[in-house]
Amino acid sequence: MPDLSLEFAAGGRVAGIDEAGRGPWAGPVVAAALVFRPDIPTTLVKGIDDSKKLRPGVRAHLFEQLQEHADFGIGIASVAEIDDLNILQATMVAMQRALVAIGTTPDFVLVDGNRLPDLPCPARAIVRGDGLSLTIAAASIAAKVTRDKLMVALAAQHPGYGWERNMGYGTAEHREALDTLGPSAVHRFSFAPVARAASSRK
Repeated sequence: MPDLSLEFAAGGRVAGIDEAGRGPWAGPVVAAALVFRPDIPTTLVKGIDDSKKLRPGVRAHLFEQLQEHADFGIGIASVAEIDDLNILQATMVAMQRALVAIGTTPDFVLVDGNRLPDLPCPARAIVRGDGLSLTIAAASIAAKVTRDKLMVALAAQHPGYGWERNMGYGTAEHREALDTLGPSAVHRFSFAPVARAASSRK
């Protein structure tokens, strides 16, 4: 389970950053930056974990609580930016935007992964950080819940791909719909399965 060991070692006001949506074939990539307030209750601390290990309902409930006990910002990089920059660079942009959205610059930032975006303060990349750092794990919840809501909304605008279930990931359902319907305006054409589906319809 993640804890605050890395945060205490860094000292000061520490933010965690994580993203959701690097792998899907459709939709934006979303990052969250989060700093705990001093009053975070023990019950909330005990419930936080890597968002991938939590059921959707649990994630949503934790995100509601986090909004009361943490300062956070959300950063989004669009499908157009993903196709223009590549998914890695678009993710870095989303992380930068998330930190700016907090409104104040922290003393230190812990970032999930092995690369750092260009940030205005000292930072450290932590591989599998969402399983080690409590602030990164909390940021992973914020990013995942936010992106899932966006994908459900996009599913209503672009029906047939099952995004309300697969969130844009390359499931069998999504692959079949892509072959049948072709790519939508919010598919990532720089991703090989989408590019293949587009070329096959020419």
